[in-house]
Amino acid sequence: MLSKSIVCIIASYAFEYKGFLDWINPKHINYKYLSKNPNAIHILEKNLDKVNWMNLSINPNAIHILEQNLDKVDWYYLSFNTNAIHILEKNLDKVYWNWLSFNPNAIHILEKNLDKVHWSTLSANSNAIHILEKNLDKVDWYFLSKNPNAIHILEKNLNKVQWVSLSQNINAINILEKNLDEVDWHELSCNPNAIHILEQNFDEVIWSLLSLNPNAIHILEKHQDKVDWDSLNENPNIFKNNKRQLVDIILKIL
Repeated sequence: MLSKSIVCIIASYAFEYKGFLDWINPKHINYKYLSKNPNAIHILEKNLDKVNWMNLSINPNAIHILEQNLDKVDWYYLSFNTNAIHILEKNLDKVYWNWLSFNPNAIHILEKNLDKVHWSTLSANSNAIHILEKNLDKVDWYFLSKNPNAIHILEKNLNKVQWVSLSQNINAINILEKNLDEVDWHELSCNPNAIHILEQNFDEVIWSLLSLNPNAIHILEKHQDKVDWDSLNENPNIFKNNKRQLVDIILKIL
């Protein structure tokens, strides 16, 4: 029987060396776009001279890097970073309220500063439904149509729905399936819950946006000639799942 400490060491080893999927050639790495990838931190940490600090500022898993390099942070993008709330609270003078209004983890800040809120971007904030329902006259329906928690409002106001942004909405699949003639295929191509629709409509797929779709890896692997490699750098699922690797390592030791 392995001790807990040994298992932890093995686990940390397996996850530290998380590589790209076998079909992805490292020559396609573009650090400008990879800097946005939340699962690429193990690579970015070792290549800080190559990262794009603007894109890194929006990366929710890069907080420990950003905290040590606040002089390089892009505050515009950091304002949208869901894991940067503790930094933003200490630097409200640097916050960009239009992006902060979009940040689902900033609700407690926004509720205290409704005079600074941008109602357009707030309309897309998944945690702002209780505010938006009380202020439907201020809602921006383009942004609300993106909001995954606003489906009950949108279903009652289909005449106000903006189909371009609704096509991005991960919780709007039932509405979209009934209105395929209204769908915007650009936006639907990056919707992770729309894979079954996209697989039946390959002629409509926008491959640069599908390359961003975390649930489209199996499609992209079969159509590598159509992949947008820059966009693929942002896809969080371009790395191997090392859970299987971890099990194999432990079984060999036992």
